[in-house]
Amino acid sequence: MTQSKQMKFKYIYQQFFSHISVIIIAFLLLSIIFTHYVENLIYENKAEELISFGEAIISDMKENPPAANQIINQYSNMLAARKMRLTWFDQNGVYLTDKNGPNIKNLSPKQWDLVTKGETLIIPIDYKSFGQEGVTFVVKPYVDKGRFYGGVILISPISGSSKMIEQINKFLLYTILIAFGVAFLQSWYLSRIHVHRIKRLRDAASLVSEGNYHVKVNSANFDEIGELANDFNHMVDKINASMEEIESLENRRRQFMADVSHEMRTPLTTISGVVEGLKNNMIPEEDKERGINLVSHEAKRLIRLVNENLDYEKIRSNQIQLFKEDIQLLEVLEIIQEQLLLQAEEKNNHILVEAAPDVMVNADYDRLIQILINITKNSIQFTSDGTIWLRGRTDQNYTIIEIEDTGAGIDSNEIENIWRRFYKADISRTGNPYGEFGLGLSIVRQLVLLHNGEIEVNSEQGKGTKFVIRFKYE
Repeated sequence: MTQSKQMKFKYIYQQFFSHISVIIIAFLLLSIIFTHYVENLIYENKAEELISFGEAIISDMKENPPAANQIINQYSNMLAARKMRLTWFDQNGVYLTDKNGPNIKNLSPKQWDLVTKGETLIIPIDYKSFGQEGVTFVVKPYVDKGRFYGGVILISPISGSSKMIEQINKFLLYTILIAFGVAFLQSWYLSRIHVHRIKRLRDAASLVSEGNYHVKVNSANFDEIGELANDFNHMVDKINASMEEIESLENRRRQFMADVSHEMRTPLTTISGVVEGLKNNMIPEEDKERGINLVSHEAKRLIRLVNENLDYEKIRSNQIQLFKEDIQLLEVLEIIQEQLLLQAEEKNNHILVEAAPDVMVNADYDRLIQILINITKNSIQFTSDGTIWLRGRTDQNYTIIEIEDTGAGIDSNEIENIWRRFYKADISRTGNPYGEFGLGLSIVRQLVLLHNGEIEVNSEQGKGTKFVIRFKYE
């Protein structure tokens, strides 16, 4: 049988019937126990009453033996008014009064043996011994100086006690019915509340399955359903955050593809044009060498683009290993100055180094050179007829490196964007003779963070830019 055809038993009915069944069983057990207890209590009280009469009769007869018949008659009349009977018997079990009464020999041998030994026999409920509908009887032996002389039987019909028990049971039944009604309503109400809370969770889950990740349910911490609602809300928050991250990654992927396409289009177009020109002899002989140099230059740009992308991914995913050592900062800055001197002179820039010989930096040598070259080349790119300072100093437990220029500067709205991959301000679109594709500063920031360092930028448009790097030095 398929699941769709299977009989379903709604949760509200499961809750309701489970509550009611527990309550019914509890009430039945309590009523049975209570009824049994009340019956025993009534019959025990009746037996104690008969024992007290028997003790009083025997005590009076011991004090005044000659008036035995008078005492028996007085108690018989008093007990008769209370629908009780008494019978006096001798040591042989022969009745001395009410000779036509029930025969005591109907007692079992064991019971008679207990009586002859002077023990009081108590029977709360009996339907056989005296051939009546039902009685409570007590046999009180008369023992004097260890000798058994007989005793007295006191009998009380159980009809009065039964009526009392019946009345008690009737009130108990009314109480059970009232309690059952209250329990019925309460169970139904509580079941509906639980089902309503579960239904809200179910509806919310359906909305999530349809793609709505902003749904929330009311939660509480006083029971498991409330905790489940809290977990559900937490799950939705996580899913929503994940979806936003996925959307952000997708946007970044699209932007990345667009930027890569943009950066690769120009060199590929140049290479393709020059190759076609050489192939079809459309380029004059005197310009062929210039065209070949241009192809070589653009090919190197493409190689740099690919290498920087690979380098960036390795750095971002912590796939590179740093070998830190203490390095003299002045020596590093002078190397940067020497390597980039020709590029600076092409734009009529001066590179100045300002650092004391004792300033040391704890870093990976190759990666430190990579950081400083990227930033300095960026400064050269946006500076013409200006000055670029490479400074180094110490401040408490930090080595501070500053690279400052007098170039075009960066608009305040664009400062945070310079760390993005392939981001370029509009001014950089006009020319880029050194192949900086917007990846350099992204790599710089990742490398500084790998060194547990800090980097910040201060810039004002038209007044230059300053990069400040802090490496912790112990």
